[in-house]
Amino acid sequence: MRLHFKLENVVGSARAGRFTTLHGEIETPVFMPVGTQATVKGLTPDSLRTVGSRMLLANTYHLLLRPGPEVFKKFGGIHRFMNWSGPVLTDSGGFQIFSLPHSRRIHEGGAEFQSYVDGTSHLLSPEESIGMQKAIGSDVMMVLDQCIPSTAPWREAEKAMELTHRWARRSLAARGESPAAMFAIVQGACYPDLRKRSVEDLCSLEFDGFAIGGLAVGETKAERQDFTELTCGYLPKHLPRYLMGVGKPIDILEAVNRGVDMFDCIIPSSLAKHGMAFTGEGRLQLRRVKYKFADEVLDANCDCIACAHYSRAYLHHLLKSDETLGWKLLSQHNLRFYHRLMKRIRASIVDGSFADLYRSERELLVKTDNVKDEAAL
Repeated sequence: MRLHFKLENVVGSARAGRFTTLHGEIETPVFMPVGTQATVKGLTPDSLRTVGSRMLLANTYHLLLRPGPEVFKKFGGIHRFMNWSGPVLTDSGGFQIFSLPHSRRIHEGGAEFQSYVDGTSHLLSPEESIGMQKAIGSDVMMVLDQCIPSTAPWREAEKAMELTHRWARRSLAARGESPAAMFAIVQGACYPDLRKRSVEDLCSLEFDGFAIGGLAVGETKAERQDFTELTCGYLPKHLPRYLMGVGKPIDILEAVNRGVDMFDCIIPSSLAKHGMAFTGEGRLQLRRVKYKFADEVLDANCDCIACAHYSRAYLHHLLKSDETLGWKLLSQHNLRFYHRLMKRIRASIVDGSFADLYRSERELLVKTDNVKDEAAL
């Protein structure tokens, strides 16, 4: 195994561990900011390091189309290209293909689609996906999978799962002698028998970790939690577990409680653009008029640049004026909030107090300042 994952302590199902990548050691549980286009929107690598980011996610599909594999080969990979020295996990492009239902065709060979950049046709096969991830120089590569709605009929879910398994074998073969780690993706929608079959099939292969795929694509929150717990119960204890694309801080806490080690999501930055900040008082919508004259800092317990130097009133002004500085500062703050939360979660698992933290944070993380239309964000 390439990551040498080691568990340090387990409280209930919550796990604290660490693994070693080609670009450094990572402590888990870990949250990975999403750097879709080899950048976390609006933030420099120095800013990311300052807020506590240690591992990023990059998007194979988008980077394949622009700038393309030739650029990464010239620069020796994404780390030099974007001046990021830490580990990078690359997704395979499967979810992006799923998001283009009217401009792609999926078959045994792969997924055919048209480029949104120049209209050219592409075939994203397992071999092409892994070849691109190798060019990017990622520390952890993901197999190409077929993602479908979690509410799909059983037969459709089984068919997609079986194709994912065949593509997983091809992805593993395409890795060859690359020193990068590779994760398989468990599918099976919201069917316990398919989830179990998926784990059993993929565990017969030499993967370095497992992702829980096919969730947050149509099911209820309760179903997502149930199937996260179910799938973690089937997965081997000695390898890391990654819940893809989830989520809000409360979702992360609930997933850690069910045995997940790794997370990514665009929410810290995407909600920042809408004026949303995560704080010790709960979620605040800084576009609201109540903050126009608010002289206090965003979060008195936070050490980010926004909280150290600016008032809520100033942040409110920037957001209402559509100044990019506003959402950049909120993005930094939100990511700092996430990383501080992950640090507290990890420390509580290590010292055995996670159950207490889970109870207290579970109440705090759902508090708001009565933001309207929050679900739409």
